[in-house]
Amino acid sequence: MDDRLDLITRNAEEVITEEEMQSLLSNKNEPVCYCGYETSGDVHLGHLVTMSKLKDMEKAGFKVKVLFADWHTWLNRKGDWDWIHEQTSIWEETFKSFGLKTAEYVLGSSFERSLDYIDDVFTLSLDTTINRALRSMQVIARDIEHARVSQVLYPFLQIVDIKYLGVDVAIGGIEQRKIHMLGRELAYKINYPTFTCVHTPLISSLTGPGDKMSSSKPDSMISVRDDENSIKEKINKAYCPVGVKEENPLLQIARLILFPKITGPFQIKRPEKYGGNVEYDSYDSLERAYLTKELHPMDLKKSVIDYLVEIITDIRSL
Repeated sequence: MDDRLDLITRNAEEVITEEEMQSLLSNKNEPVCYCGYETSGDVHLGHLVTMSKLKDMEKAGFKVKVLFADWHTWLNRKGDWDWIHEQTSIWEETFKSFGLKTAEYVLGSSFERSLDYIDDVFTLSLDTTINRALRSMQVIARDIEHARVSQVLYPFLQIVDIKYLGVDVAIGGIEQRKIHMLGRELAYKINYPTFTCVHTPLISSLTGPGDKMSSSKPDSMISVRDDENSIKEKINKAYCPVGVKEENPLLQIARLILFPKITGPFQIKRPEKYGGNVEYDSYDSLERAYLTKELHPMDLKKSVIDYLVEIITDIRSL
């Protein structure tokens, strides 16, 4: 039980609730978790955070389902149907290349057009104010200041997805929290038990504080399609102040993507005149060295570049 909980909670922002999670692990042989994705552009490092968490859940004994939310992507005004479905095929291959080979991949529109599904969506809409629905979409919606009715429907679809996929645990970035809380509150209205949530942190924009990585802002993120030169250029320009942890994307990448992926210690290679090579067996030891200024930003950047190039090259080559 302890080992499974360690896998589930590592690098998680929160688990709602841990007591529910323990009960689930005790009472169900193969519980089901899922994460849904808008296929709106390239898979980037922000997505690799939840993908890493899905791998943790798989190791902890969960059945993993990945929802490619084509209808949600369209309702959120992020592309036309042909382009969205072209992206879906690319995304599935990318996920499998990352190591999620045994996950079940589900296309949202394959079940979301049924009459029972639509009835559940309308049932949820009866007891939710427009303001509450909009608040739940604040971090997710495109152009929220000019929100369309389609974007108000979006949270209800996401909640009903959980029922139709038979989900015990919903995985998502912390930006999904308001929708998940709305779902936990309203699930009984569509005859579904309260589900548990695992929320992961977001990776800050490479360009500086106040924003997250986003496929709509190419300079803010690193895509799995970026080549070695692009990765080097973006990381070398990235926000990474000396001795600062808050909104530091380099430290976040190391903690949320590199340490869960690499085997062995995290290596920093540098000339003897700058202290020589050094290794860190845990993220905490790396962070301490950075905050005490024993580790310079340029040395951290160089190692992050080396590891990212290796990981992304592996994903593209499979």
